[in-house]
Amino acid sequence: MTSTTQPRAAARDSSPDSIHSTAGTVSVTAPSAETRVKALQRFALSLTVFTLAGHLILGFEQSPITPLLAMVTSYVVALVLEALDSWAHQRPPQYAGGAGAVVTFLLPAHITALACAMLLYGNASVWPYLFAVVVAHATKYLIRLRVGGKLRHVLNPSNAGIVVTLLLFGWVGIAPPYHFTNYITGAWDWLLPLAILGAGTMLNSTLTGKIPLILGWVGGFVVQAVLRWLVLDHALVGALLPMTGLAFVVYTNYMITDPATSPVKPRNQFVFGLTNALVYGLLVVSGVVFGFFFALVITCALRAGVLLVAERRRAAAAAAGAATGKVATLVGRMS
Repeated sequence: MTSTTQPRAAARDSSPDSIHSTAGTVSVTAPSAETRVKALQRFALSLTVFTLAGHLILGFEQSPITPLLAMVTSYVVALVLEALDSWAHQRPPQYAGGAGAVVTFLLPAHITALACAMLLYGNASVWPYLFAVVVAHATKYLIRLRVGGKLRHVLNPSNAGIVVTLLLFGWVGIAPPYHFTNYITGAWDWLLPLAILGAGTMLNSTLTGKIPLILGWVGGFVVQAVLRWLVLDHALVGALLPMTGLAFVVYTNYMITDPATSPVKPRNQFVFGLTNALVYGLLVVSGVVFGFFFALVITCALRAGVLLVAERRRAAAAAAGAATGKVATLVGRMS
């Protein structure tokens, strides 16, 4: 549940799978910088409103101080790591350029903080949330691939921070799904999920362009449920039941659709979503809990492997083309 694109660099950056070389030039099909900034703003606003409603109305289980401390931690860590990385690579920091640039740079940090504070449950301790936020930011700088000449982080930061926290601290869990609608009853049990579904669908259809990914994920979820029913005699209704919860809606619209760590091309988006669903099914069959989050880490890692292979092939082809050009030039001089 995080949008990790840095808007200041959006004009020159793109999702790795959208870069292709033609006659030595690079074509970029990623959304424009303005569109990415709007998407970040909508993501941040949606999560802020949902967090406020959650603690004031819906009945979130975490302490109200949790998102506040998570935001402060996220802002500080984001600024420090960006300063260190820009110094190490001798480039201007992405928050340079005035107050507006700083605010825009901190939008992903804001989203990461609220996502970790909303989705984890650490009982009375606030440290697991802060740890998850720090890990989330660290993965953006430590786990990267060089694609198209630029470094790209490959793991969804919020999801990666949550997964590492779950693995290291056995007493930390995921926030119980009921807390998204803990204090509401009657028609609101339906209206709230529909409202969040509508807002998320509008965001992903008009700004992020991730509808093919969502279709692949939702369709794949149905497929894995049916396969478990047919092959392993799992209860079909039970296998499909997670789709009716608000947690599924939030995960679908705000987690797996992270623009920076998911594909741009519609076909690749669909494959990404389908892969995530099938990996989730395998984890469920294997008895792994918190399957949504572990599935996304695995799917992102698989995509990173594909990107790495594609980048090496692209580099090899470019080197072969350069060698051929040198040979042709040499032959031309000798003739």
